[in-house]
Amino acid sequence: MQQEKSIFPCGALPPRFGEAFEAVARHLGFVRTERGERVQIEQGENGLLVKKSAQGIFLRWEKPVQLYRAFSILCERWNETEFRVEEKPCFETLGMMLDVSRNAVLRPESLKTMLERMALMGMDLGMMYTEDTYEIPEQPYFGWMRGRYSIAELKELDDYAAALGIELCPCIQTLGHLNRALHWPALAHLKENEEVILADDEHTYAFLEKAIAAAAAPYHSRRIHIGMDEADGVGLGTHLARFGYEDPHAIIRRHLERVKAITDRLGLNAMMWSDMYFRPDSPTGDYYDSGMPSQKSMDAVVKGVTLVYWDYFHEDKADYAQMFKKHRALGAPTAFAGGIWTWAGPAADYDKTLACAVPGLEAAKEAGVPLVLATAWGDNGAEANLQTALLGMQLYAEFNYGGNYDATRLARRFEVCCGADARAFLRLSAFNTAPGMRSGPMRPVNTVKFMLYQDPLVQLYEGDTQGIAMGEHFAALEREYAAYAQASETYKPLFEFYRQLAGVLACKCEWHERIGPAVRGGDKQTAQRMTERLREAEARAKRLRATWRELWNSTNKPFGFEVIDGRMGAVCARMETACTRVQAWVEGGEAPPELLERVLPYTRTAGGALMGSYAVGEIVSACKIDV
Repeated sequence: MQQEKSIFPCGALPPRFGEAFEAVARHLGFVRTERGERVQIEQGENGLLVKKSAQGIFLRWEKPVQLYRAFSILCERWNETEFRVEEKPCFETLGMMLDVSRNAVLRPESLKTMLERMALMGMDLGMMYTEDTYEIPEQPYFGWMRGRYSIAELKELDDYAAALGIELCPCIQTLGHLNRALHWPALAHLKENEEVILADDEHTYAFLEKAIAAAAAPYHSRRIHIGMDEADGVGLGTHLARFGYEDPHAIIRRHLERVKAITDRLGLNAMMWSDMYFRPDSPTGDYYDSGMPSQKSMDAVVKGVTLVYWDYFHEDKADYAQMFKKHRALGAPTAFAGGIWTWAGPAADYDKTLACAVPGLEAAKEAGVPLVLATAWGDNGAEANLQTALLGMQLYAEFNYGGNYDATRLARRFEVCCGADARAFLRLSAFNTAPGMRSGPMRPVNTVKFMLYQDPLVQLYEGDTQGIAMGEHFAALEREYAAYAQASETYKPLFEFYRQLAGVLACKCEWHERIGPAVRGGDKQTAQRMTERLREAEARAKRLRATWRELWNSTNKPFGFEVIDGRMGAVCARMETACTRVQAWVEGGEAPPELLERVLPYTRTAGGALMGSYAVGEIVSACKIDV
């Protein structure tokens, strides 16, 4: 709880200051009163300034959002008698992209809290990633049963952001990543394939005209992100059957020209992910392994569209510098998007976030990139609550205003802006990598996900995890997160979830470590003990499911949790089945054949690193789940 501090801001205040101050002051413990300490405020150039001396307190802001960051700095150093902090941002614009399309759609009140945190950090752009989770009045199936935002909800959020000095803008898809829309029979006629919309079809552009207009309508911003990434199979599905083969570069350019004509008519400034300019030149269809752009790629670039280079993987600044060089060769304005690793499973990975974000930001700074985005994706069901991205947001903000990464400064600022212990967020990485386990560079291992969902009989990861004491590791994490939950009122539900998650894994991992050798070795005494341990894991998993539901509903709209609910229901059901069958063997029945199978490595590479497993379908069974 912040100690109450009475102040009286006066001077050059930005529009709607009273409303914005009221929103952020509650996080800092400030009270605005004429009897409070006078804070003189001016608007000027060269960033923000916070100064305290015998003459009083002085704040200077260049952008309105910088004033709210300045208040957080004042709060941080309130007890000092004299100090001076001057900050000039590295980037013209620093944004946060919020993924509200991967089943989890943030409640408007949750988004408002995120915007307040962004203001305290000094981030001035919020990007709403909505594949089909926004309203198109003429398309009732678009976002149906997905928790889509109404136009009124988005207008209210845009207005709230504007008061805080934050520009809110839409980020949609106009080529790929449209599976959830295209799977409806009412929109199936627009398919190139299951993910990609059909280029060169007039029905497509009639649909996109309405989609882009609806996406932009709630916002004051004239920016729009039109997506266009990971559109695998362009020209090779319906387009091939209807029009014959054509080089994908030409199809993409023609489609982009049609989309840009729409954004131009609506007075919008478009940006797009840049990977589809590189994938056709790659021998593997990848983003990063092609050489300098081919002439076909350069010819495919459409003037007036900003390219957003996204990279969440590389750990060497030279890799980022080379990609910026490739983008310069395309001759289009370039922005940069780095990642906060919230998409690997139930726990964010800050080891990987730091390893990638810092060199990426350093390279972006050296390249003079004007716009930088932090992204927090929710692939495969948005299992990690978006609150876990807060420390990553703070990381990007502190780099922007400080010019480098300073762990001590990051932790101090995080405590002020988010009221949290940075270590409790950093330690989430311990859920993903157990001692003795090494990660692959592009797909970091995510123990928490594959051990939570690994079937107790069909143990696909037994060969990968032999000799690693995961049960002991998670038992220690349970105690650690119990302490974090006890110490934090604001984040108690979040940390209580992780405490319970660690407890489930402590029991379940012990089963996975010992049941296979016990059954193959005929050790029924150990198998009996493991059955009792797995029954405890089942009981704990049922409580975790209820806690997860409460956490989800406190942050997100209820839509989408049915996926996690089903997953956890299956986890519990399979534990019950495993207990029944192993107990039957202990009592003289048949040994489960699944546990007698030869143990083979699954994701372990020749060098001994484990690749991450990010989709439940590749974890729970060797059989195809969705036949």
